[in-house]
Amino acid sequence: MAKQDYYEILGVKRDAKPDEIKKAYRRLARKYHPDVNPGDKSAEERFKLTSEAHDVLSDPKKRSVYDKFGQYSDNLADAAARGAGPSSGGRTSPGFDFTGFDWGNSSSGTSSSAGGGGTSFRDIFADLFGGGAAKDKEPPRPQPQRGADIEMPLALSFEEAIKGLTTNITVNRSEQCSRCNGAGDIGGPVVVCSTCKGTGQVQRAGGRLRFAQECTDCGGTGRRRSPCSLCKGKGTLPKIETVKVRIPAGVETGSRVRIPGKGQGGRMGAQPGDLHIITNVGTHKYFTRKGDNIYVTVPITVPEAALGAKIEVPTVDGKTQLRVPPGTQSGQKFRLRDRGAPSLRNPGAKGHQFVEVQVSLPKVISEETKELLREYSKLNTGNPRVEMGLE
Repeated sequence: MAKQDYYEILGVKRDAKPDEIKKAYRRLARKYHPDVNPGDKSAEERFKLTSEAHDVLSDPKKRSVYDKFGQYSDNLADAAARGAGPSSGGRTSPGFDFTGFDWGNSSSGTSSSAGGGGTSFRDIFADLFGGGAAKDKEPPRPQPQRGADIEMPLALSFEEAIKGLTTNITVNRSEQCSRCNGAGDIGGPVVVCSTCKGTGQVQRAGGRLRFAQECTDCGGTGRRRSPCSLCKGKGTLPKIETVKVRIPAGVETGSRVRIPGKGQGGRMGAQPGDLHIITNVGTHKYFTRKGDNIYVTVPITVPEAALGAKIEVPTVDGKTQLRVPPGTQSGQKFRLRDRGAPSLRNPGAKGHQFVEVQVSLPKVISEETKELLREYSKLNTGNPRVEMGLE
């Protein structure tokens, strides 16, 4: 059976650069490493194929042989590299070409590297778990980078949320360093990266294992230019700023108010991030809000319910008059149009207010009142429980 194309195994183009091949290999090796997939034969085989493809394509001489003949074998390598190969007695693992591997301090004391470009097992594990930096690469120049956004909570009373307000808040943010213009360095001599300690990688926990990621501060080179003495290489400086914030009328708990350009400072001339205010609205003694509608319960007397009346009710905009028709039942609701909260989704519009009336009986009834109620019961013998089959 023909072997799968090495370029397809690593997922790179045939004209891929060495850095692209190495990056693809690292990603796949981390994914299919036997320690990460214990007992998974498929992952183990994929790891072997990935290592085999990397061994050939990462070596310029081996890659040249592979590109020319469409395959790589000991015979072809011997012809291209004049007999270079590992002293392994001619034994190779099926499906896994160890040609070109540097066996380092093996028990036989031999070290084989086709053309001096072999890849040691120590290098593989250094790539996977840290310890190896691309010493031959120049430290990358920083690129323009927009500043990060900032989120801040803001507590509001019920009335403030309905009516809106303008207030000042203190923000701990940053701004671009004026000395290095956000570069983090001033083009001085190259020094060891303080973040990764020159390894080019930083450790990341992954369950019971620890994996290595490329250091973002030095681009995996392990080196960087002398940091700016003002910002200490960060490219930004801390700043405490008082920001005026306008909270629109009608916000609710969880509403987001964006203040452009008041987040963290950008780098290399890029725009700063934004400040996002997250509102947290308190409760009200009488009012309840659902969407843009406001709800309130108002007590009325027995005569007001029976005979009808005009009563005063509260709204979010002040007091107003409500007409209660004769024969109003306890729990009946009345709608006051456009007396609710301002709508954020439809500027200029408002919700409604719903008033629920509750008939309130007097706590203390005089003898005269009791007599009147007795006369009332004689004149009104209806039983409101008849519909329930009750007497």
